[in-house]
Amino acid sequence: MAKPPLPIFARPTVSAYVSINTDSVFTILLTGWLLVLVVQLVYILFMFSRTAFRSSDLVAAPPTKASGVTVIVCAHNELANLTELLPLLNAQQYPLFEVLVMDDRSTDGSRAFLENDIADLEHVRFLRIDTEPEHITPKKYALTIALKKATYPTVLLTDADCRPASDGWLAQMAAPLANPDKAVVLGFSPYTRHPGLLNFLIRAETLFTAVQYLSLALAGRPYMGVGRNLAYRTKTFFDNRGFYSHMNVLGGDDDLFINEVATGRNTTVCLDPDSFMWSEPKTTWESWRIQKRRHLNVGKFYRTGHKIRLGLLVGSHVLTWLLALVMGIAVLVKMQLDPSFTPTEWLLLWGGVGLFAARLLLFWGIVGRISYRLAHTVHWLLIPAMDLMLGMYYGLAGLKTGLRRRQKTYDWR
Repeated sequence: MAKPPLPIFARPTVSAYVSINTDSVFTILLTGWLLVLVVQLVYILFMFSRTAFRSSDLVAAPPTKASGVTVIVCAHNELANLTELLPLLNAQQYPLFEVLVMDDRSTDGSRAFLENDIADLEHVRFLRIDTEPEHITPKKYALTIALKKATYPTVLLTDADCRPASDGWLAQMAAPLANPDKAVVLGFSPYTRHPGLLNFLIRAETLFTAVQYLSLALAGRPYMGVGRNLAYRTKTFFDNRGFYSHMNVLGGDDDLFINEVATGRNTTVCLDPDSFMWSEPKTTWESWRIQKRRHLNVGKFYRTGHKIRLGLLVGSHVLTWLLALVMGIAVLVKMQLDPSFTPTEWLLLWGGVGLFAARLLLFWGIVGRISYRLAHTVHWLLIPAMDLMLGMYYGLAGLKTGLRRRQKTYDWR
């Protein structure tokens, strides 16, 4: 026998279905937001704090013959920069070092300058590269030749457009290698401050990249370095067969190489202000966009574990702010449809607000302290603005990377 139809007043209404669905979506969003905030707090408290509160670098013992250093500068049409940089490198206060300039097919007068005008720079010598190899990218080829010709067992890399913070730069970067267990030293290379939004974004992104690779290295999970300020033993390079696994990838002479050879045991960092290597940033949005596109293209070759850790960090950063906006809208919508909140919803909502506030303040305090240690790269009052801006930048960059076609050509560096 068929059941009689329910009375009209007993039938579920459309508004009831909407209320049920709204409650379900609201709870899911709140739970997801809480999980994202917990991930962020783990990184801030257990990773970033290592850089923020690391004790000062120790002064190493006086160098010996075995601790001599070859400073390598690869240059392609960098005459103006070389005339400024080489005297600064030659004046470094370190008894056993050379500066090896790799002049890669320059056509701007660099060769004549190096042949005729560096005679009074006692530590500087150069090699000329006249042909472009087919089997390896130009800069990696220049670096490989330089490491083969290096006089000393440790190399310290920088670029022609960089300037050392002091005449103790070399000594500070070489000091951690007095420990025979260490083979790689990760340094910091800040960009100079100029007015404008682009310069602020470049400095903010550079600071946060440093926060990541320095903190993860201190946590025993090194994954990259920057070629503007990076030291390692030549033995480490040749034991790894140099750039063999990525010799055709344009870029990665610093981060992909470190991604392969660096371990928690053989890698350390140098945070002494005298060890910083300053660099001039890009001055147009287009040139910076091309530079960042190359960096993102290289990142896909990282080890799987490194990509997972970085994906969790960056993804949770983006979702922290995106879900905060979504939750604000969801609360307003729910109040219009069903202004009542269950005890569970209240608990999740206030828990999310509390964790968001804690995460905001901890990021401000810890990253602000790191910025203070790293040459005041971003003023501490601007850290919250940096936090939000990076969340937007990473979100848009990730979206664009997923949609764009692969770029085939980039600049030499």
